[in-house]
Amino acid sequence: MSWQTYSQSLVRYPDLAFSLDLSLMDLPQDQTATLAPQIEKAFKDLAALESGAIANPDEGRMVGHYWLRNPALAPTAELRNAITAPLQALKDFADQVHTGAVKPPSGGIFEQLLVIGIGGSALGPQLVADALGHTARLPIHFLDNTDPAGIDRVLADLLRLGLAKTLVIVISKSGGTPETRNGMLETKAAFDAAGLDFGPHAVAVTGTGSKLDQFAVENQFITRFPMEDWIGGRTSVLSTVGLVPAALQGLDIDSLLAGAAAMDAKTRIPDASTNAAMRLALAWHHAGNGRGEKDMVVLPYKDSLVLFSKYLQQLIMESLGKELDLDGNTVNQGIAVYGNKGSTDQHAYVQQLRDGVNNFFATFVEVRKARSKPGIEVEPGFTSADYLQGFLRGTRKALYGNGRKSITLSIHEVSPFTLGLLIALFERAVTLYASLVNINAYHQPGVEAGKKAATVFLELLNQVRGRLTADPKTADAIARDIDADPEDTYHSLTHLSANGECQISIGNSPTEDTFSL
Repeated sequence: MSWQTYSQSLVRYPDLAFSLDLSLMDLPQDQTATLAPQIEKAFKDLAALESGAIANPDEGRMVGHYWLRNPALAPTAELRNAITAPLQALKDFADQVHTGAVKPPSGGIFEQLLVIGIGGSALGPQLVADALGHTARLPIHFLDNTDPAGIDRVLADLLRLGLAKTLVIVISKSGGTPETRNGMLETKAAFDAAGLDFGPHAVAVTGTGSKLDQFAVENQFITRFPMEDWIGGRTSVLSTVGLVPAALQGLDIDSLLAGAAAMDAKTRIPDASTNAAMRLALAWHHAGNGRGEKDMVVLPYKDSLVLFSKYLQQLIMESLGKELDLDGNTVNQGIAVYGNKGSTDQHAYVQQLRDGVNNFFATFVEVRKARSKPGIEVEPGFTSADYLQGFLRGTRKALYGNGRKSITLSIHEVSPFTLGLLIALFERAVTLYASLVNINAYHQPGVEAGKKAATVFLELLNQVRGRLTADPKTADAIARDIDADPEDTYHSLTHLSANGECQISIGNSPTEDTFSL
């Protein structure tokens, strides 16, 4: 890699203090010419999406997350108002909470937040909180699963810190997502057990008329914020989903939106040589031969961005991991994403990245500003920041020296503006890449299949419960009684026995195990 190659492979936006270095990806010089028809179509598809075309044909929906930071793009006055009105309302609400105009029934002010959600309804707010919330006005906690032990741990912390001063935000578009519903009901039970009324401590972010919307009305929640059907969970962080928790933490949501809008503006220009989102999408395309043959390892060299890889994992894998293309052909597309942070990972899986199977490309995130105060010398002439930069540069070089490719994104600091910038960059790269490989980035049939299978199992579980007696029975016997699969029946029985609903007598194999009340 030459100095000239570096200079020619760099996309810079000096006014945003941002750069994208593709010099270690070995992109072919004729790539844009070879893919010219697909690139032109991708730019047109993105423009159509932003103008309100049906971009999710399976569900007949528009895709409007780009409107959130530029409401003027929305195609109707009604849609523009659906963005601006809730934004002003949530800002006003946050001010009222901070000043004590909205307060807990016990008096005083709210002192901590609990967000209940799953998927994008938790990952986005978690990313923002972890990246920016170290000086938040209200500490934040999350219930993002239906794991009872995890729920108990979070609720125990809230009880210790003061449940009476806790404001709860429940986020679910449909209100029927089981994990979120379960977390809400478990939390309500904890409030009930403490002699507290749940409703005056709760806020809903949900679709109008949803199950959660109805529950919020019935239980007299403090307020409700809308969640529109043209916003998908994985692209909802800059909607009410992410902005309500962020505003309540006292974060600068206007700068967050401004950063995203600034990157949108740069990457709206249909020039493949200077458009960072298209350059990123083309790098992904080259690395995986347009079929996702290489994983993406995300390595942010900043502790506050440790959740960025987790956030991108959902954004990219749920968007691009599709069995069929838009023409109905089986393509099994996707890009696997994982990562943690540098330089921690140099003492973990970077060993395999350099010397093991070459099935990935790395994405480094460099934050140029080390800290907000002067650093000390940890040894003569060198600071901790010098070492972090040295490890980043050294790891890039060590990987490339062994034939491993990488991308490097650079920002000046982690701030609301730059976080918005990064979020927008990857959202737009996903949109463009999906067009390049001709898939629908905005549905999730695999997720729905998993939900349906879980429902079938829960129905079986109740049937199994009804067949248990004081007389020991094998899983085979119970399965025959209810015309069910014996392995599924066995797993139902072991679940019930582990949670005290029946007893198990271990035999020589699972076929000989017996279960009784």
